[in-house]
Amino acid sequence: MDLVITIIVGIVTIIAGIGLGYFSRKYIAEAKIESAEQEAQRIIENAKNEAESVKKERVLEAKEEAHKLRNEVEKENKERRAELQKAEKRLTQKEESLDKKANSIEKKEEELQKKEEELSQSQNRLDELCQQKVSELERISGLSSEEAKEILLQQVRDEIKHEMAMQIKDIENKAKEEADQKSREIITMAIQRCAADHTSESTVSVVNLPSDEMKGRIIGREGRNIRTLENLTGIDLIIDDTPEAVIISGFDPVRREIARVALEKLISDGRIHPARIEEMVKKAQQEVEKQIRDEGERATFETGVHGLHQELVMLLGKLKFRTSYGQNVLQHSIEVSSLAGIMAAELGIDVKFSKRAGLLHDIGKAVDQEYEGPHVFTGAEILKKFKETTEMINAVEAHHGDVEVKSLEAVLIQAADAISASRPGARRETLEAYIKRLEKLESIADSFEGVEKAYAIQAGREIRIMVKPDKVDDGTSFKIARDIVKKIEDELEYPGQIKVTVIRETRAVDYAK
Repeated sequence: MDLVITIIVGIVTIIAGIGLGYFSRKYIAEAKIESAEQEAQRIIENAKNEAESVKKERVLEAKEEAHKLRNEVEKENKERRAELQKAEKRLTQKEESLDKKANSIEKKEEELQKKEEELSQSQNRLDELCQQKVSELERISGLSSEEAKEILLQQVRDEIKHEMAMQIKDIENKAKEEADQKSREIITMAIQRCAADHTSESTVSVVNLPSDEMKGRIIGREGRNIRTLENLTGIDLIIDDTPEAVIISGFDPVRREIARVALEKLISDGRIHPARIEEMVKKAQQEVEKQIRDEGERATFETGVHGLHQELVMLLGKLKFRTSYGQNVLQHSIEVSSLAGIMAAELGIDVKFSKRAGLLHDIGKAVDQEYEGPHVFTGAEILKKFKETTEMINAVEAHHGDVEVKSLEAVLIQAADAISASRPGARRETLEAYIKRLEKLESIADSFEGVEKAYAIQAGREIRIMVKPDKVDDGTSFKIARDIVKKIEDELEYPGQIKVTVIRETRAVDYAK
């Protein structure tokens, strides 16, 4: 029983404690809520007060800023009004000045109009006077004004033409002098820098024998050895009374060289019979062919001309055995190449092209025995075959003036060829042929009417003709020079070029007694 009471009491105590705790916590919470509400109200009041204060400050600042802006605007307006007043003042002054100027201009216009009227009246009087003078002059001279104008204009034209002709002549003379001086310098320098040797070949070769007994062995039994050698080489062996020597004669220099080499080999070997001759001729052909190739390559190496077809190199090598007036053609071609290259460098044109054209300009002479026609056209056909350029072909065709030149390089080839052929020691000819050429040159000049005397000078490279001044005037002198040049070109063969000078002079002679 006590236990139950104790339990009940405990339960009631617990319930009472729970209730008491609930109510106490509720009271405390309500108290905190009320305190928080009061604090919130206080914060709100403070915020409102602060906002009101800030608002008043901002309003004051705005008013101050507005007042400041208003002052600045008023100041700017004052300045602008002052500037406008100044501008108005200046405009007013300008208007007054313009009015004054306008009045002055009107006065001047009135004065000018009066002067124009006076000038017009004076002009009319002058026109009347001029007309009277012209009429008087026409009456005195017997010419109309148009005729007089034409005479005066013709006189002016004649004077102007004469002055122009004199000026043109002076300019031409000056240009010729400068061109001659420059060309002489370039040619002289080119000749000095190109020191090429000149070798001479003849149309026969001489083979020395160890003894005259060798002649019989060369002839062989019933002449079979000499016939075999002549048939294989295409040349003639001349065995005459010349002691210890055999002469090889033939128009083809390559064949002549093959025969010479073969014969020297046979003489050195000592065994001379048809089979051995055939063997030696074959070896000689191989040696000469190698020599031709080596000479062609040497020429390209010396001149610096590269990229030639091998056949062209072989043809160049053949020129080693070809001569023209005693001048070796290969050496001449090398010299022309060097001269053309030097002059091209001085003139600022294509050096490689000039050297190549100079080396190939006489390539036709390597085969001209096999073809008809001049070597220039033969050479051009050869270059066409090996796909050389049109300009290169023209330079080769035109180097003797057979066709018109189409480039400056072609002109240089002409000049270099003439220099190489005409320089002292380059070519030789017999005394008899030389004298005949000089006589023929003078006889051609003497054949023209009005020629008093002709003199061939400078070893036949120039001819000077004295004409009769009473029969030949200045204009005819030029015509005679051209006609003589044409006749020399048609009738005379000569290396290089010949200068024709016609001299006409009048001498007045009297004696004081």
